[in-house]
Amino acid sequence: MSDLIELSQVSKIYNGGAGQTALANVSLGIPAGQFAAIMGPSGSGKSTLLNLIAGLDRPTRGEIRVDGVSVGTLGETALARYRRRRLGFVFQFFHLLNQLTVFDNVVLPAQLAGVKPREARARARDLLDRLGIVEKANEYPERLSGGQRQRVAIARALVNQPAVLLADEPTGALDSRSGDQVMELLAGLNRTGQTVVLVTHDAPLAAAYATRVISLRDGRVVDDAQLEQPAVQAASDLLHLHSEEAD
Repeated sequence: MSDLIELSQVSKIYNGGAGQTALANVSLGIPAGQFAAIMGPSGSGKSTLLNLIAGLDRPTRGEIRVDGVSVGTLGETALARYRRRRLGFVFQFFHLLNQLTVFDNVVLPAQLAGVKPREARARARDLLDRLGIVEKANEYPERLSGGQRQRVAIARALVNQPAVLLADEPTGALDSRSGDQVMELLAGLNRTGQTVVLVTHDAPLAAAYATRVISLRDGRVVDDAQLEQPAVQAASDLLHLHSEEAD
């Protein structure tokens, strides 16, 4: 079975191919259902890699396939359709529309994708309920905490039922408690089958929640570690086992 995301000898060189090499001959595959963390220091190429998967940038060389689609060959209209239908985005600074309510922020991508209004509203309400913020549906983003706003952003990213959820430093603007809650939420979504690709510079965070950690340096993959069980889940299982033994 082929991977959901496939990169074959992908390079990205800025300034018309004569400038800085952001990625150099990267080949990797990410199967469906994985929680992959892409990490590395500033300038390592991790954000470039995410942008290429998202079709926000095009590779200088190589091929990127996502859910069977050769992303680098798509025209602008097809790229917009690809992003609406196959990808969900979560950003560091939320990018919510402050003039819209929480509910309207979440339902908007479904409306733009042509989902029938009744189904779009049902999806939005179900996601807000699943993410524990349905009581905030009629409020405006500026009245919410950072953690609540990120939950709204995650609901918005999921409303079109994407094959891949892309998260770019989703805890970067949050305090540590809210950041842990968001990561637990992403890990919980992954356990239900959602493929998640996370960009982070935080190694302990990646090791705690992801099922795979891909490390970049100077545009190259320098480590690719499959985690049999994320640290947070392993600790939870251990506590559960001790509880059963106590019983």
